[in-house]
Amino acid sequence: MDKLDRYIGSSVFTAIVGVLGVILGLASLFAFIDEMSDVSDTYTLVDVLSFVLLTAPRRVYDMLPMAALIGCLIGLGNLASASELTIMRAAGVSIARIVWAVMKPMLVLMLVGVLVGEYVAPTTENIAQANRSLAQGSGDAQSAKHGLWHRQGDEFIHVNSVQPDGVLYGVTRYRFDDQRHMLTSSFAKRAEFDKDHWQLSEVTTTLFHDGSTEIVTLPVERWDLALSPQLLNTVVMEPEALSISGLWNYIHYLADQGLNNGRYWLAFWVKALQPLVTAALVLIAISFIFGPLRSVTLGQRVFTGVLVGFTFRIVQDLLGPSSLVFGFSPLFAVLVPAGICALAGIWLLRRAG
Repeated sequence: MDKLDRYIGSSVFTAIVGVLGVILGLASLFAFIDEMSDVSDTYTLVDVLSFVLLTAPRRVYDMLPMAALIGCLIGLGNLASASELTIMRAAGVSIARIVWAVMKPMLVLMLVGVLVGEYVAPTTENIAQANRSLAQGSGDAQSAKHGLWHRQGDEFIHVNSVQPDGVLYGVTRYRFDDQRHMLTSSFAKRAEFDKDHWQLSEVTTTLFHDGSTEIVTLPVERWDLALSPQLLNTVVMEPEALSISGLWNYIHYLADQGLNNGRYWLAFWVKALQPLVTAALVLIAISFIFGPLRSVTLGQRVFTGVLVGFTFRIVQDLLGPSSLVFGFSPLFAVLVPAGICALAGIWLLRRAG
């Protein structure tokens, strides 16, 4: 039985890795083409290639459920086409045993996916975003295209580029009173974290008085900001690119600041439950092989996998933002599509058994 489990597992695992490679190649090509529109004297072709390579781990993590679905259909489908699954069933091997043989390599892939999503992808994504922002110019003024916005109290902050080592470039600050009248506007070329505060360099501040303005220039200025370099590295990235731990910390920081953290809760549950989502998609793929896709061609299996995968993703993408608009739990938005797939897979397998 161990040899049989290894044979089934290796067939599925090889197919999943192959599918993941193809999808990653296509996604990277599209990302490269998209980035080419931003090529300039400072943001060169080498920078574009570096950005695409550094963001590849995030794409691998995002595409793992889809690759698992299609790869399982191809790997098990090949065994079904060669009548090997029929022979196994005739020899007394139960469907549950075959499901477990498929799930064994999936557990390894899920573990690898969690590790990549938690430790590799956020780091490389942070480096990629920082390098691109710096290459496209931290500049001597606020960048309209890149950077991040943040609010702390009555101060609105924009940073052109956040480097992984905690150095900031192009820090613009706007401070308002209770009636939202602007009191000061400030720009610093650079900021570095020093123990418990930030040290701004080359600071130009405009003070707004009644009927007049005053410009003050300082070589250095102390800046008390509740965001540490670690939290800033979290803020600079999209919620979907963050680690589970980074999302958890930033969710609670936003709650302490009285800011909306619904989008980050959604990203947190998507990442935390990705292994369960992957298992549900694999389960429905197995049920298809023992049911409606037992005797079809490879092309039909791939088409079905892509169709199911995209339908699942569309439903999840619709439910996720809907939870933010209508106020129901993001956990519900993530669990419902996965639960439907799992129940459908179990029902089809019971019919096949």
